[in-house]
Amino acid sequence: MNDIFASLESEVRSYSRTWPTTFDKAGGSWLYGEDGTPYLDFFAGAGALNYGHNNPLLKRKLIEYIERDGVTHGLDQATAAKREFLETIDEKLLKPRGLDYKVQFPGPTGTNSVESALKLVRKITGRESIISFTNAFHGMTLGSLSVTGNSMKRGGAGIPLVHSTPMPYDNYFDGQYPDFLYFERLLEDSGSGLNEPAAVIVETLQGEGGINSSRPEWLRGLRELCDKHGMLLIVDDVQMGCGRTGPFFSFEEAGITPDIVCLSKSIGGYGLPLALTLIKSEHDVWEPGEHNGTFRGNNPAFVTASEALKLYWSDDELQRGTIAKGERVGQVIGEIADKYEGGVAKGRGLARGLGFEDPEIAGKISKAAFDRKLILETSGPQSEVIKIMPPLTVSDEELEQGLQIIVDSVQAVLA
Repeated sequence: MNDIFASLESEVRSYSRTWPTTFDKAGGSWLYGEDGTPYLDFFAGAGALNYGHNNPLLKRKLIEYIERDGVTHGLDQATAAKREFLETIDEKLLKPRGLDYKVQFPGPTGTNSVESALKLVRKITGRESIISFTNAFHGMTLGSLSVTGNSMKRGGAGIPLVHSTPMPYDNYFDGQYPDFLYFERLLEDSGSGLNEPAAVIVETLQGEGGINSSRPEWLRGLRELCDKHGMLLIVDDVQMGCGRTGPFFSFEEAGITPDIVCLSKSIGGYGLPLALTLIKSEHDVWEPGEHNGTFRGNNPAFVTASEALKLYWSDDELQRGTIAKGERVGQVIGEIADKYEGGVAKGRGLARGLGFEDPEIAGKISKAAFDRKLILETSGPQSEVIKIMPPLTVSDEELEQGLQIIVDSVQAVLA
């Protein structure tokens, strides 16, 4: 790699250390180095590229919009691109699912959506405390960090992160105790010291936390607990929404309706920055301008987002393909986990993980895969899980190619 990255860019960079190549082009499921070397991408921009790199159908709409001098920067002004996006959201996502949500544009990234959700639930309820879960990840700004579990990331705040309390995520105790035993006891005990929570924030499948998937019955129990104690339910679908687990929303399988949903990453379709906060209509109590941001109206992203919803969410073809491909990934990593002591297969849809007791193994496998021209991320509190997240549009042939590289890489490390 060019020394300019080491000499001028901040030491905070991370992915460029994991994959020490200078990339220049990308298309579909592939990234290409400056020398033309192809790398199969099972990372997909941390879930921001569900429809692949430079999706040609989305690219055409974007180029046409730019060439006709469509509005690029529009704050929260009414634009034709925003109107089309809102109409498409209503037609393709909300009405078919019977969802009554208002759409807020909080800023361009996932943490902006989470911050707006945390502020809003406190305004609605008049309460301060937020319940989060072990191994959660919700973003890197202070409010989002306060409900994030990772100690290294929390430590970067430099100040106490308050007004939030972690509770055990599904299966945190390996099924030894009834669901919500501790949580519900604290809520009902006036001597517990737990302030009345405004809301609970949850990922139905924890991506950064180690590909930890919650059961539908656990999520339904959480919804009931929130209703019983007057807490709002926020689902952070930033990484696992937009079809990553199969259905568009990751909570659909559980049959629950959150009070607030956070979306970002692949909602923009093309990898352009965009975030949404979906708010039940009765909870939309914002004053005009009470939460805003300079880049909350990313009109080029509205264009590609609208086209992605029309192309991929007018029927269930993508959803069925994601589930089928996910089952194939699950089969292969399940066989690997059975073969090697301490291995565990995790996840659902096309968010899959292969975990190991020795936290160094996942990193070694990721490196071995990169040497074989496959891009894999690790996740979990000790980076002990290989995270497998190809674009949802990955072909069957590309999927098999990547899975074979994973098999070979595991064998090279553990043989």
